[in-house]
Amino acid sequence: MSFKSGFVNIIGRPNAGKSTLMNTLVGERMSIITHKPQTTRHRIIGILSGEDFQIVFSDTPGYVKNPSYKMHEAMNRFIEGTLDDADLMLFVFDLTEELEDDNPVIGMLNKSEAPVLLVLNKRDLVAEQRAQDVVGWWKKRIPIADSVVISALKREETQGLLDKILGYLPEGQAFYPVDQLTDRPERFFVGEIIREKILLLYSDEIPYSSEVSIDDFKETTTKTGEPIARISATVFVMRETQKAIILGKGGSAIKNWAPMRVQT
Repeated sequence: MSFKSGFVNIIGRPNAGKSTLMNTLVGERMSIITHKPQTTRHRIIGILSGEDFQIVFSDTPGYVKNPSYKMHEAMNRFIEGTLDDADLMLFVFDLTEELEDDNPVIGMLNKSEAPVLLVLNKRDLVAEQRAQDVVGWWKKRIPIADSVVISALKREETQGLLDKILGYLPEGQAFYPVDQLTDRPERFFVGEIIREKILLLYSDEIPYSSEVSIDDFKETTTKTGEPIARISATVFVMRETQKAIILGKGGSAIKNWAPMRVQT
């Protein structure tokens, strides 16, 4: 029996459902998910291993059409770099999104040497004809090897997508141990969970003006012998006024971070 392995890079605009899709395909919560654009800031690896295959998924930030900040430019560079190491490109497009001839991924995907699989997401929110029209529109603008219409959130047709992905992978050996799910350390995901809280609980510029650093991470036990992780983290913000917003009057805002226990 032959073994298939390869790198599958996921790209698309902000809020297209890239992180939801990777979490669904890998079967683990690798990327944080919120309703806010640019939730994903980093390139995150998720590894799916089977008896005769290993797929290394790469979840990327949403491509920012008109980058206003250095962070946006860096995020776009992460995405552009995915062209160099992909065996297959998954281009995720939100079916509720407008079709725009100046979409920046058009020029990018026309440079791809790897096959491009068009993944039309959120099929549960549109009529069937919309999906057919969108497939035709994209076929006129980028080289598409195949397409599939799914709902990543509701797991509709995601198994069919996985079958298609396996069909494009080359034969080869596994890149990682079969029980490994990512190349990121545990501290990274702890920081992402805290940043997710900030995205969900604060509005305006606060989530995008903050960063999280994990200072200490200790796995220990309670007095009754139950396992517990004791974590110390620092939340950095750009201005002193933002610190006051994060904390809230008398610490009222940061107390909403439950079930995390936060010491201020």
